[in-house]
Amino acid sequence: MTAGQTRAWLAELAWSPALGLRRDVLIEASADRITGVVPDSSASALVATRLPGLTMPGLANAHSHAFHRALRGVTEAARGTFWTWRERMYEVAGRLDPGNYLALATAVYAEMALAGVSCVGEFHYVHHGPHGTPYADPNEMGRALIEAARRAGIRITLLDACYLSGGLSADGSQQPLEGTQLRFGDADGAAWASRVEALGPDATGSLGSHARLGAAIHSVRAVPPTQLPVVAVWSHRYGVPLHAHVSEQVAENRACLAAYRATPAEVLAEAGALGPRSTAVHATHLTDSDIELLAGSRCHVCMCPTTEADLADGIGRARALADEGSPLTLGSDSHAVIDLFEEARRVELGERLASQERGHFTAAELAAAASTIGHASLGWPDAGELAAGGLADFVTIALDSPRTAGAPRTAALESVIFGASAADVQNLVVGGLDVVSGGRHVLVGDVPAALAPAIGGVLC
Repeated sequence: MTAGQTRAWLAELAWSPALGLRRDVLIEASADRITGVVPDSSASALVATRLPGLTMPGLANAHSHAFHRALRGVTEAARGTFWTWRERMYEVAGRLDPGNYLALATAVYAEMALAGVSCVGEFHYVHHGPHGTPYADPNEMGRALIEAARRAGIRITLLDACYLSGGLSADGSQQPLEGTQLRFGDADGAAWASRVEALGPDATGSLGSHARLGAAIHSVRAVPPTQLPVVAVWSHRYGVPLHAHVSEQVAENRACLAAYRATPAEVLAEAGALGPRSTAVHATHLTDSDIELLAGSRCHVCMCPTTEADLADGIGRARALADEGSPLTLGSDSHAVIDLFEEARRVELGERLASQERGHFTAAELAAAASTIGHASLGWPDAGELAAGGLADFVTIALDSPRTAGAPRTAALESVIFGASAADVQNLVVGGLDVVSGGRHVLVGDVPAALAPAIGGVLC
């Protein structure tokens, strides 16, 4: 909306953590902010756009690698592990350039919008051209992602990743960058920080109304301990999010212990990289002391269950982390599917499989992870709640689809979290503007038609 423009919506049912589940909720907005939320309203349809179904805060996809979307389906024909999948991923990364990445990311972010995602945390590490040669603008690839989010109508936190070494050998020795990895690397932490500064964030890390900047440590495999504090200090100076892959695979833990006689969580803690603005992504293979360390710092943990299942990584200890004090968020990571409802319920289902008991997380806890907490972890604390003063970002999910029909209205949130899919998203509003209306993307008219050539352009 333009400055001063007002709109109103009448939600049949609405939920957010502070509001709870309420009927006939009038949501009013001016420009990009909510100005009023009135439950049990008798507002006329003549003055408000009706939203049949359940309306909740927009979903936050807290961990994304947009180009991984190209691998959906094509890596499923053979056996293997994360490490064999990674080789195919490197092939795709090697074919990216600013033009085809803009097209691919725009289509992927539009797919996210159709799934109700209003904000994405893009964990970005393909920084440079072939053989590691910087582009004329060394942040051209990052700027392509920011522009892609704008074209798709969603918000983005560009989590610019520091990536300096090729990994840790089984004996703990550091490996040099090679092959496609050369595109990921800066010379050292100081060079990474200098490049990121050139993106031009303001004092709070903002890159514009729809974009924020954050920092990322790819992993303790890719950033030596001597360089970790550089990234942490830079993030603290701006007060921006700091994300890192943590203990995604058992092999990572073994190599880290061999190299440093410490777990990845312990190495990050020693470097000052854990805290309330930090997010440990995956955190699948943690010791009890790792859980205490992460939770004690109030570090977020981003669970990506569909990717963790697709890559055969394992099942994380979600309930133990939440109980100790780590706020949980959700991401679709490699985009084996893009469906935050599926990610949410798989957190609970993973606990059921591990314990052979049901009922570890409530629908409200999982919905908060998918929305309110996710936004906070990405540096958007003014999103993720239906309340006056918050950003006018919300999604409406159908309650009459083959997946959701029949449930009593009192169980609407449970029906959505445990039964709905991305296909049930009917409307998405971001900053007071329609991005999805009636199940169709307003800005990218034919999302499958945008995805197909964009994916074909980076596959062999």
